[in-house]
Amino acid sequence: MSAGGEGVLARAHVATRLPARDLDRARRFYSEQLGLEPVDERPGGLLYRCGGVDFAVFLSTGASSGEFTQMAWEVDDIEEAVAELKRRGVVFEDVELPGPPGAPAAGRTEDGIVDIDGNYPSKGARGERGAWFRDSEGNMLGIGQPVV
Repeated sequence: MSAGGEGVLARAHVATRLPARDLDRARRFYSEQLGLEPVDERPGGLLYRCGGVDFAVFLSTGASSGEFTQMAWEVDDIEEAVAELKRRGVVFEDVELPGPPGAPAAGRTEDGIVDIDGNYPSKGARGERGAWFRDSEGNMLGIGQPVV
């Protein structure tokens, strides 16, 4: 078996779906705060493309809890990305990463960014820097930069 698997899903394109209670409000947020415009749309849905990967924002009566990262972008320069998004009005979350049981926190955001120990071996990085924010619909979104 290959590292990514052999099944039909291992060869499939992955696309995230994010719920929105107000699609017009979500469209404004993604345009004004994130600088993104839909590449396509249909009744009740907006399709975005970043780096060749799709994600959709769809009209929903339900909502995610927003307590976990639902989608993230990997960037080359997290400080530049955070600064640009702050200029656009994005508010970053204050995050404290839990440590092992009984140990102090593993990290805390400073100026919206936290240093995270460890990374996936296939990425060839020793750690990651991360930042999180919520979209207009409460979805938790993240930005990460591998630390080599």
